Amino acid sequence: MAEGLELEFNETNKRIGILIAVMASVLAFTEAAGSNAAADAIRETVEASDTWAFFQAKTIRMTVLRTEAQSLELRSADVKAGPQLDEVKKIIAEWRANADRYDSEPATGEGRKELSEKAKKIMAERDDHAAANATYDLASSALQLGILLASAAVVTSVLWLSYIGAGLGLLGAGFGLMAWFAPHVLGG
Repeated sequence: MAEGLELEFNETNKRIGILIAVMASVLAFTEAAGSNAAADAIRETVEASDTWAFFQAKTIRMTVLRTEAQSLELRSADVKAGPQLDEVKKIIAEWRANADRYDSEPATGEGRKELSEKAKKIMAERDDHAAANATYDLASSALQLGILLASAAVVTSVLWLSYIGAGLGLLGAGFGLMAWFAPHVLGG
């Protein structure tokens, strides 16, 4: 009779061991994915900052050129028609054209309007990765607790600990899937 209980106990421990292995595999995925999401969020924060700095530089250049064009236009109001006035008008036109190009330059994507859209897109991606990282952290925590309880069930022979551990493992796997497919579901 003791042999029968030992055989059943060993079979149960094997099943719990498989459960632990599966949860550890999912944990490895959530840890790696969370680490990648965190790194992506940091990279995108820097990229968004750089893009906004470029936007600000374009704004300053545009403002300076427009101001200088207006100033030159006012200072040349008394200049008589002729080659000197033509040259001043040419310079003013070039400065205004450059200022307009700083505001919008679809060909290169480096105008203020295009840079603003690019920065907003980068920030949205950053927010997605930050939310995913937070959800992966929840997944990892649930899986770690599940592994702990399942391991305790093997040592103590208290089977209900393995059921709680399995439930936490399923919860962790669910959080991992949410982080992958819908990172903002939990409000991140």
